[in-house]
Amino acid sequence: IMQNEKIKIDIVSDVACPWCYVGKKRLEKAIKKWDGAEIEIEWHPFQLDPNIPKEGLDRDTYLTNKFGSVDGPLEMTKRLEESGKEEGINFNFGKEWLAVNTLPLHQLLHIAGEEGFKDALKERLMKAYFDENLHLNDVDVLCTIMSEYDWSAEIGRA
Repeated sequence: IMQNEKIKIDIVSDVACPWCYVGKKRLEKAIKKWDGAEIEIEWHPFQLDPNIPKEGLDRDTYLTNKFGSVDGPLEMTKRLEESGKEEGINFNFGKEWLAVNTLPLHQLLHIAGEEGFKDALKERLMKAYFDENLHLNDVDVLCTIMSEYDWSAEIGRA
């Protein structure tokens, strides 16, 4: 009976959660090895820090606000970076990294879900945020990313 049913996995995560990115890659790897029922993943929104202002916070300000200093968190990221490398993620927390309010990203993901490319967009936004250091609060950056999915700039700005 179970062979004909889908296994649904609900995941609550934020684009700005680095360990969620590692977990996403590990889950995808496990699913590729899975030989049972079809697996369906449903992403649900969560904001790690809904208080980040629209203009974002530079790396050092964000880390100091969240952890009290810059040194401790940067030390902690070494384990994260090692775990990321194992999964093909090149975390880049350089000085140009910008913490952003992810509400608009969750709104884009919601619409992408309705149009059938939510999982692909989730991956793309995480890569843009953590690997490419793209500032995801910049409308032009988001329009460029969305154009990869044949979205026009007008839709991206709406």
